[in-house]
This record gives sequence, C-alpha cells and structure tokens, in this order.
Amino acid sequence: MADALPPVSLVRQYDTQRLIPSQYSLPQGASVLTLLSGEDDAMLADLFDLDNATNDRLAAENELLPGIGLSELVFGVPHFRIVNAAYCHPHPLGSRFNGPDRGAWYAGFTLSTAIAEVTFHKTLHLLEIGVMRDSVTYDAYLADFSAGFHDLRQAPGFTDCLAPDSYVASQALAERLLAEGSLGIVYPSTRDPDGTCLACFRPALVGNVRKDVTWRFTWDGSETPVVTQEDT
Repeated sequence: MADALPPVSLVRQYDTQRLIPSQYSLPQGASVLTLLSGEDDAMLADLFDLDNATNDRLAAENELLPGIGLSELVFGVPHFRIVNAAYCHPHPLGSRFNGPDRGAWYAGFTLSTAIAEVTFHKTLHLLEIGVMRDSVTYDAYLADFSAGFHDLRQAPGFTDCLAPDSYVASQALAERLLAEGSLGIVYPSTRDPDGTCLACFRPALVGNVRKDVTWRFTWDGSETPVVTQEDT
C-alpha cells in the first residue's frame, strides 16, 4: 500500500557509538573560541557575540529555528550540548533520515559500524577535493536507547531508503514519519554490510551519553584510512 509505514520494533540497545570530530567535542563548558582568542578578553567577548548571533543551537533555544524548538531540546544532563547540536546543526543538504532544517542523532550499534560510516563520508569529501591526505581525530560518544523505532531491517518495501548514493526516498520517509510522531528509525548500515544504525528523532531519547575514547583517522594517499586509538 502506498500509505504503509515500516513496522515498529522495540529497540533496547546500549553502548551505541557515535563519532564526532574532536574539534566539536571540547570538555564540558569549554569553547573553541578560547583557543582562538588566547588571553585577550576583549577579543573573546567579540568572538562570543559573533558566535551567538550565528549559532543554530542557541537559535533553537530561543525558538528561532524552523525545525526544532526549545521544548524538544535537553538540558542539565551530561553532554546535553553535544546532543542538542546533533539536531540543531544538520548538514546543509540533510542526511539519510533528516532534511536541512532538523538533524537527528545517528549512531552505530558497534564501533566498527560507526568507523565504517565515518570512513565513507570523510573519504568521499577527500575525493571531492582531490586530496587523499588528512589526519583527524574523532571522539566516540556512547548512548543507550530503549524505545519503539520504525524498523527497516525487515521492510522490503523500503529498500530505496537504503540506496547507497541517494537520500531522496529516505528523507521523504523521514519527513513523513516525523510528522506522524515517530521516535526514529533503525536500519541496516549501507557502509558496513554486517552493521546496524539508528537515527533518533527525539533528543530526550538519547540516554546516558558519555564520552569514550578518541580515534585518529589517517589518509595517506589511500581511500582506506589507518584508524588508531589516541593515547589519553
């Protein structure tokens, strides 16, 4: 049926893995702006004013974003800014299960799946600019989930939503599900043949977030990076 939706499954998955570029993952309460300003308090104040004027997370907290508002964001829990940022700073073209106005919390069920997803997207970026050399670090964030998610793992009518090179069908489905009150989607990873991912639509469901280890991805001419754990 044209109006059918994927089935809903209870997803109880702990220690899901989300890798975030370390540049966006500073200690609680810290700001990258302090690194730019050195010890110049006047410059720091100006930088904060500029950042506040253009920061989508702060805009959402003041009900100024079209896709998500204050009532859905989370506060007062560990790493709440990291959680909110996932929803307030979507890619300009959207991602698999979100458009450009509202993000989602994406995570792999295992570390290997999260690494495969990051490797694909970062390698694609390097191929686009024609430079296969880079070395960047990503911080792993663990989160726990226990909720009913729309399930694409055994939904043959929605295979177009798992297309490796197009987000057209998947974004259309996500928009519809979000309007229907969906909590999120669980789906087979298109970058890791044995992997499973989830896209959580609701910030309040991203539970028990904690920072784990840091990983370095190094491209040295090959499309396959060397991934190593950073010393702490």
